[in-house]
Parts: sequence; structure tokens; C-alpha cells
Amino acid sequence: MHPSHAEELAEEVAPIHDVWFTRLPSPAGMAAEIDRRLERHASGLVVPWAIRRVSDGRAIGMTTYLNIRPEDRRLEIGSTWIAPSAQGTGLNKEIKLLQLERAFDQLDCIAVELRTHWHNRRSRAAIAALGAKQDGILRHHDLWRDGTVRDVVVFSIIAPEWPTVRLGLTEHLKHLP
Repeated sequence: MHPSHAEELAEEVAPIHDVWFTRLPSPAGMAAEIDRRLERHASGLVVPWAIRRVSDGRAIGMTTYLNIRPEDRRLEIGSTWIAPSAQGTGLNKEIKLLQLERAFDQLDCIAVELRTHWHNRRSRAAIAALGAKQDGILRHHDLWRDGTVRDVVVFSIIAPEWPTVRLGLTEHLKHLP
């Protein structure tokens, strides 16, 4: 992720930034959000990436390693969003495969978490389709912008499951057009 991605990401997030069950940056707040993630990265708290489309190199989303706990050999993949033009194309599985390979094969993680809002059914389905298993629901876990509370659905992939998850993702990606 780099500040130079701000303009493209602001354009791509515009149609989806105000979906009530997400915390996506607004187009006007994109540069500040990139700066915030890069500051947190410099402090060792997160590892953010811009998602770029291969065909034209355009930045079309973000994803991040969060809650990095090297002493426990675990982390969370989250704060992911993909432009509507790239949703449903298999891109999410491709991105997650790369992130999971790094987490399990290079960082020697024993578990990787993925979390989403209870009401984000599309995200819940996408996480389950990766091969992650639902661990549970953290009721009233986060206070939301409008004063409501968010129930957080927690999924994970653990190290013994990783070979099968990898195979499932790899096989799925082989059959995309």
C-alpha cells in the first residue's frame, strides 16, 4: 500500500463506502485511511496491501493483516474490500490464497482468523467458501458509528486444515475463466 493508491481507491470505494454494516473509508477519507494504515504498519501493528488488477494495474481494493500476535503464531486477515467490478471474479480467493500461504508457510502461523459483521451475509459466505470454519459469534463486540452494536462472526483456519484449504482454493482457481 502506498499513498499514490489513494485516488484510484477513492474512486473504487465510492459505490460501496456507505453500506451500513461495513467500515469502509469514504472517498474523501481514503488518503487519511491509507496514512493511518501505513502509520500502524510502521509501528508493527498491521500489514496493509492495496489490491491491484493485473490487467491494468489499477488499485481496486485493500486487505490487511491485523491483530498480529507472533508470540502466539496467529494473525487476522481483515479490513478487506474489493471494488464491485471485481467482486464474484475469484479475486478474493486468489488474494486470500496469497495471504494464507504467507501466514502458514512463511510466518509459521498455527491459526489465521477472519471476522465480519453478523449482517454482512455476503462476507460470511465468502469466508466460508475459502474453507474457513466458523468459531462463533462475539455478541455486542463493537460499538458502531451510529451507536448500534455489532455482533462479530469469527472464522478461522488452523494449521492442520491448511493443506486441504490450500488444495480447495488452488483447484477452484484452476477452473476460473
